[in-house]
Order: sequence, then C-alpha cells, then structure tokens
Amino acid sequence: MQAIDKTTVLIIGGGATGTGLARDLSLRGVPCVLVEKHDLNAGASGGNHGLLHSGARYVASDSEAARECREEGRLLRRMAGHCIEDTGGLFVAVQGDDERYIADFPAMCGQCGIPVEALDPREARGMEPGLAPGTVAAYAVADAVIDPFRLSLQNMADAQRHGARILRYTQVCGFRLGNGQIRSVRLVHAPSGDSVEIEALQVVNATGAWAGGVAALAGIEIPMVYSKGSLLVTQERIARRVINRLRRPTDGDILVPGGTVSILGTTSMRIPCPDGIAPTVQEVDRIIEEGAAMLPVLAATRYIRAYCGVRPLVSLSTACDDRCVSRGFVLIDHAPQGIGNFTTITGGKLTTFRLMAEKTADLVCAKLGVSAPCRTRTEPLPVSAEGHWTEPGIAPKQWLRGHAADDRMLCECEMVPASAVDQILETLREAGAPSSLEALGRRSRIGKGPCQGTFCSLRIAAHLHNRGCYSGGAGAAEIRAFARERWKGLQALLWEMPLVQAELQEALLCGFLGLEAGAPPRKGPPP
Repeated sequence: MQAIDKTTVLIIGGGATGTGLARDLSLRGVPCVLVEKHDLNAGASGGNHGLLHSGARYVASDSEAARECREEGRLLRRMAGHCIEDTGGLFVAVQGDDERYIADFPAMCGQCGIPVEALDPREARGMEPGLAPGTVAAYAVADAVIDPFRLSLQNMADAQRHGARILRYTQVCGFRLGNGQIRSVRLVHAPSGDSVEIEALQVVNATGAWAGGVAALAGIEIPMVYSKGSLLVTQERIARRVINRLRRPTDGDILVPGGTVSILGTTSMRIPCPDGIAPTVQEVDRIIEEGAAMLPVLAATRYIRAYCGVRPLVSLSTACDDRCVSRGFVLIDHAPQGIGNFTTITGGKLTTFRLMAEKTADLVCAKLGVSAPCRTRTEPLPVSAEGHWTEPGIAPKQWLRGHAADDRMLCECEMVPASAVDQILETLREAGAPSSLEALGRRSRIGKGPCQGTFCSLRIAAHLHNRGCYSGGAGAAEIRAFARERWKGLQALLWEMPLVQAELQEALLCGFLGLEAGAPPRKGPPP
C-alpha cells in the first residue's frame, strides 16, 4: 500500500543548492524534506573543480556573475571556512595571448569590485616555479579551493539538526496536479521499490541539469542547454595556488590544487542529455595541450583519473557557444505557467550556491507567508561528524604517530584507516543511508589515489563484510560497481603508467577474482 507523507516544502535534488536550501529553510523554522534519486552531490556538485571563484574569470563575459562570485566568496570564507583552503590565485598570460585583454583585465576587475594585484612575471614564477618561461603577464586574485562534498554533507547535517529530513535513492516519478497546484509528489525508493506520496505546500525543483526533466513532469518546458565539462586529476600537487589562463574562458585554462593533487580543466561540449556522460580521449588531449602552454610540466605529468560534470545552463538560444550562456542562476516561479506552488532554481555555480538557496527560500517563504529572515548570511556552518572527510596524503610514519598500532590501513594511497571507515559507517547508519563502497567514496578519499581503488576496494569490501554490511554476493557486486565507476575515469587516459595500472586492475579483479567488467550492471543503488 502506498504511504502518504506531508511536509511544508519538498526539495528535489541533493546537490549544493538543494542542501543549502534545506539548511536555509530549516533555520527559518520551515519544515522541509529533501529527496535525491542517488546520493548527495551525485550531479554537477560532485563533478567540478572545487574552485571558489574570485569572480575574475567572468569580468569580461558575465559581470553580474563576477560580482556574485566576489560577494559569495567573501561570505563563505566567514560562514564555511573549514570547507575552504584559501590558496589565492593567479591569472597568467603567455606569448600569443590577446594583448588587449591582458591590458584591460585590471580595469574590468575594478569595475566589478574584484581586487587584483599586478605581478612582475619573474615574481609570479618565483611564487609558482612551474609557470611557463614565456609568461608575459601575471595578476594575483582571491581565488580559493572549496570541498563540495564536505560542504553539502555539512549543510544537510545542520538542516537535519533543525528538523529537515532527507530521502536518498528516492526518485520523483510524477506529480498529481489539481486547481493550479501540485497536490502531491509520487516517489519511489529504488532499493526497496516502495512508493510514497508526499503532499507539500511548496515544491522546489533544484535538480540542476535535470531541472527540465522534472519540470516536464508538471507539463512545464524549461529551455535547458547541457554543457559537459571534463577535468583531469594529476598524481601530485602541481601548484600551491589556483592558476588561470589570462584570456577569455576556454578549454584547459584552470589548474586547481586540492589535497595532494591538482585538477586541470575544463572543456565545454554540447550534449543532448545529462545522463551517461564520460570524458573522451579528444577532450583529454585538448586539456593537456592547452594546460601545458601555461605550465609545461603538465605535458609530462601522470594523470590518475578524468571525470566530468554537466553545467545546468538555461538559454533561449541553442545556436550560441555554450560559454556565451550566462553563468548566473535562474529562479523561476511557475505560478504564471499555471502551477502556483512550484519553483525551479538552476544554473549558477558552486560559489553562488548559498545565494541561490537564499533567493529561493525568500520566494518560497513569501508564498507561505513566512517572514523569518535568512540566517545563512550570519550563522556559520557548524563542523559536524557527518561532514568529516579523511585527511589526504599524510605520510605513513606521521600517520602512525597519531593512531593506534592496531588501526589497520585500508587505503594506502590516501592513508584511510579502518577507524575512519568505521566512523563513516556509523554516520551512514544514523542517517539511514546505505553502507556501500559508493557511499564511502562520497565521504572519504578512498579510491581517489594512484591505484584508483585497485587494492583498497578489496580491503574495504572485506571490512564491510566483516561488519555485517554485506550478505551473499553483495560484496563482489560492490567491488565490480566501484571498479566500473573508476574505469569511466581511466579509459580516456590509457597510456604509459595508467595503462600499466589498468592491466594490473584487470588481472586482479577479472583474472584472479573473476569479476568480469562486462558483467551486467547492478540494478538500482547499493544494498
């Protein structure tokens, strides 16, 4: 029998904006339920650079987005500083770059209120020795690095402390409409197949690139443009700061440090659908070629993974280049289209997620007659166990000095011990989330090192089995699914050492354990 649930606001989508909105509404005292068809950050919020923009990248193409990034970057440093590494950033030009753009850059930043400092190219190379000898201009800006996984997990954790609820692995299958309203939303919980119907006074579509598909369930058309961006992960950290190419945005022009690695990207490729995407060899070649003009070391660096995300862009024209579409966000009240309690928020950037959530909450609260002000501007995001991440790259001897001798190491690449996995497992159980390799991978650094899960997936699956998380052949299915997901990021990089790594992984998983890569994919999310 189909269960009936009720709430004040139903939020569809568990990315940065959806979790930020859940926190914003819950702090205002508005009950809400967040529903996500996968796990948190399964879309673009988990497939980006992790760059906290100063706004300087958009001063020529989108001044409004540049100003939003400037303001939100400053605010997030105060409100969520524990999720941010304040690296600073450089914009550098090499021989052949547009001299007019180089000359106009400081004035364009000034018009947007973005601080910028001119550097002598020799000074810049002293700060970042990997910069090309042909660097002809350099400017320092206030770029930084933000951890999108920690950010979303901790936003949701704080929302739950204030009464919000979350339904993971639960997909919206339809709306029941009546009298110009969404009367109820039909959901299906994929692991169990159970259906639930939720009645909500307000429904918010915060599904990013999937916003058009969700709106279509209500008979509403949103002109979405799907722009895929691919990125590469280096084996080691190439630079201390964020390094941007001093030119209009294009491919392979940002290098972002993160933990012990750097992330190089990105591309902009129009695609017909946001599902089933993967990086291509052509994109990888293009990114490396362009990045190496800025930092020559990138031509010979080992890359351990490629991944991609889809930018949720809204455009009235499908003929223009995707980089011409605004990076600002779009907030749509669907009342003029005949549905008074339905709102869509899409577009934007990770840097502006909090602002997007605030504006959406303002609109929803106005519809509900709630006058409580936004508190995410003034109340810092608390540090919580639910959002704790394993620390990257601690040397083994240093790690052993701070841990019990019997705390077994499960992931040697990223130094993730059994105690850290157990802590995450306990958090997952308390949250009612599945205890799986996939869920662990979204909350820790397992599988993110040079071996890409070849060894740690086996150790951790065995650990989960010993903890009673698996029964029957579930462990083997988990390893196969985890390896298949990592393979998506390896197949475009198969030369030299990554090819050797892939052959080792195939020999171990397929030859030794018989986990053929071509086996039918597991139905639904992890058990």
